[in-house]
Amino acid sequence: MKPQIRIDNPTKIDHLLIDKDLKKGKLVIIQFSDKTYSDKLLSELNELCLEFDENFTVRFYGIYQNSFDCETLSKLPNLKSLWLEGYLKAYNLKVLKELKNLKRLGLGLLELEDLEILKENNFQNLEELIIGGTKTKAIDLQYLKNYRDLKSLSLCGHTKNIDVVGKLRNLEVLRLTSIPEVSLKFINNLEKLNSLSFLLGGRENLDEIEENEIENLEIIRVQGFNSFKNITNFKNLKNLQIEDQIQFKELDFAQELPNLKDFKLGNCKTFEKLTGLHKLINLNQLRIYKTNIDFDDFINQIFPNSLDILAFYTSKSKIDKEIKERLQKLGYRDGLER
Repeated sequence: MKPQIRIDNPTKIDHLLIDKDLKKGKLVIIQFSDKTYSDKLLSELNELCLEFDENFTVRFYGIYQNSFDCETLSKLPNLKSLWLEGYLKAYNLKVLKELKNLKRLGLGLLELEDLEILKENNFQNLEELIIGGTKTKAIDLQYLKNYRDLKSLSLCGHTKNIDVVGKLRNLEVLRLTSIPEVSLKFINNLEKLNSLSFLLGGRENLDEIEENEIENLEIIRVQGFNSFKNITNFKNLKNLQIEDQIQFKELDFAQELPNLKDFKLGNCKTFEKLTGLHKLINLNQLRIYKTNIDFDDFINQIFPNSLDILAFYTSKSKIDKEIKERLQKLGYRDGLER
């Protein structure tokens, strides 16, 4: 993920600074929470949208108590990247289909009434799409089948015709938030998928996911998650993060995962058994926080020679200090040194 620069409610635009940050590979976001913009300022932003690529983003955001009039967007026809989120509702949504240059779009409208909004022709050129949560969670995803350029997709709670996501053959990033336990078989058709995230929602496991090319995997606060027996199907995994799983008790690396370098396991209070670490032959960083693992048993296993950062925390300061000292004597760093 690109580093972000956010400029909040500006009254003037520093063109040179924006240009400098974009050339450094940053995502520059001009964002408004209040109507502090004038027609003149919007005109300046529109010119910048023409000059810069989709890493230059304009964001309008609320606090789910107010609304947004999309007529404002008619003054920004050159928009390539738009985030419109945090509003209760938006008016004049028809203006969105007039934005012919859109490459990135984030929509987060709690009372979004147009459940077929994804059918707009100009949306089919999107490379990144974020659909936030709505009260109905019934946006029809069937139109995504025409999004041939889509590389990144984030869905919050929306599952109507979710199987069509499997037709997005260029998809590289998929984030599923607050998704109930629907079938995940469509993921097996995503040959270019590099990053997969599960946040909130509910499911017991990922057993439906077959061998894949995924390098980055996050499983965070997924209700009911209790098993990861098919972890070896993620043979290209480089980064693994599992957090806030109260029913997840054990994980065994039964086969080599030669690419896994970074593993974080946090706040899994009933988790008590982590084995097979010696098969992670290139593991560089292992961070464990607030689990039920017995440290004395844990530290007696064989670790890969590649392991440099090994941090183990219980949330009890005295015990954590003792563990840190023991790990330092064994030659491990906690990765928090300044």
